[in-house]
Amino acid sequence: MSAPASPKLRWITAGLLLIAAALAIALPFVSSTLLTIALGGVAIAAGISQLLRLTSAEGKRGKVFRGLSALLYLVGGIGLLVFPIQSALSLTLFLGFLLAIEGVMELAAAAAGGGPARWLVLADGIVTAVLGGLLITEWPLSGTWAIGTMFGIGLAFSALNLLTAPAPVETIQA
Repeated sequence: MSAPASPKLRWITAGLLLIAAALAIALPFVSSTLLTIALGGVAIAAGISQLLRLTSAEGKRGKVFRGLSALLYLVGGIGLLVFPIQSALSLTLFLGFLLAIEGVMELAAAAAGGGPARWLVLADGIVTAVLGGLLITEWPLSGTWAIGTMFGIGLAFSALNLLTAPAPVETIQA
């Protein structure tokens, strides 16, 4: 995230991010559901985009695959909108497996690599794998709060990053 040049604007932006983070963490079920609905809207927009690009696809196979892609996006997006709570549960399980696999890959990278930051890669792998494992073992209970809470934590870190990032250097035009 690039920081606004104005210190006042940085503080306002960080404050808004912290408010959004607090709300997401305080109301994780609501934020998980809203994020799932937003993802459904994005998927539907992607499906419509694929349909609009259907005429530009070359050949019959290209049109068929583009049409299938559009159908997949549209059906998935509508499913997310119609069943947001069940979708949030499914997304949480998917996220758990994704994090667990990513953590194992980071551990493998730490074992295979070297260098001064190897311990950071190892720590990242352990934390990521454990987090993924916790989401999987606590599922479906974790599905009601995990996505919203993680989103809120991410927003809070973005706000802190915004406040601690160095101010952009202004260039003088000659």
